[in-house]
Amino acid sequence: MAVAGRRPAARWLVLLVVVFSPLAGVSANVEGDALHALKANLNDPNSVLQSWDPTLVNPCTWFHVTCNSDNSVIRVDLGNANLSGNLVPQLGLLKNLQYLEIYSNNISGTIPSELGNLTNLVSLDLYLNGFTGEIPDLLGKLTKLRFLIVGLTTIVCRVQFQCL
Repeated sequence: MAVAGRRPAARWLVLLVVVFSPLAGVSANVEGDALHALKANLNDPNSVLQSWDPTLVNPCTWFHVTCNSDNSVIRVDLGNANLSGNLVPQLGLLKNLQYLEIYSNNISGTIPSELGNLTNLVSLDLYLNGFTGEIPDLLGKLTKLRFLIVGLTTIVCRVQFQCL
């Protein structure tokens, strides 16, 4: 009789796992979704972003993306890739990102202020692109940021930044 009483509880447990397990995949792929939003906003004539498949569990197997041991994105290196388009605010969701290297492309528009959410960012290299506007104030609050390279763009630098 006691065994029969456990079966309904086991069924409920299985039902809960089945219902809520897709939600775990959704939160785990926030970084993949953010990078896929970038891909969708860029013109990629050389198909350097071809491996960026948003249906994968995480973007750690994608070319030009490096992850830490927790499968979280820490580096995106798209330098000299002949990309054009604009950066997307979703990049601010890459909470463990340390290096964002997008130098020597044809990326234009403004630098999203959401990059100021990247509290682990050490290097932001936007050199040789067509960015316009100002460097977002929030980037000045990134205490780990050591390299901000924006030369040869029409970016306006404020007092808190020493732009070269």
